[in-house]
Amino acid sequence: MTTTHAGLAPSPWVQRWSALVPAGATVLDVACGSGRHTRWFAARGARVTALDRDAAALDALRDVAAEIVAADIEAGPWPLAGRRFDAVVVTHYLWRALLPTLVASVDAGGVLIYETFARGNEAYGKPSNPDFLLAPGELLDAVRGALRVVAYEDGLLDAPPRCVQRIAALREAPGAPPRRAALA
Repeated sequence: MTTTHAGLAPSPWVQRWSALVPAGATVLDVACGSGRHTRWFAARGARVTALDRDAAALDALRDVAAEIVAADIEAGPWPLAGRRFDAVVVTHYLWRALLPTLVASVDAGGVLIYETFARGNEAYGKPSNPDFLLAPGELLDAVRGALRVVAYEDGLLDAPPRCVQRIAALREAPGAPPRRAALA
């Protein structure tokens, strides 16, 4: 297992689909927290923008991230308006009003890698509030018509038990042949 800051390993979903993100790519790590994915992508040569409302957590990433953005994206405006990234990464975070903005932030040829909790998780612990649990197919609906789904899962994981929904989806580059992801 790969470990990063504070012993937290990157999500296996993010690790798997990070192969779609080339060295030198721009990566937006949304609600990055302690920065396990910021560190993962930076170690692979990406230029990472770490975004979180917790300025103290972001301070620990100053030597790793190419850019630090401290903003409350639920209460204020989107701080990166008009910017696009080669990859947008989101884990364990859901603010439905932001889904269209996140999809729009994926540049041509880029990828959205998203994993968070889904309905059914209330049987296993937090989050249990339906406001923070994806409905069946919700991530598919969020990317429909904008991104091509490479992988999608909606189900129960163990150790610890939790219900998640996750997606890896590409924005095709105009004129480029469709990208293919390696299958496991």
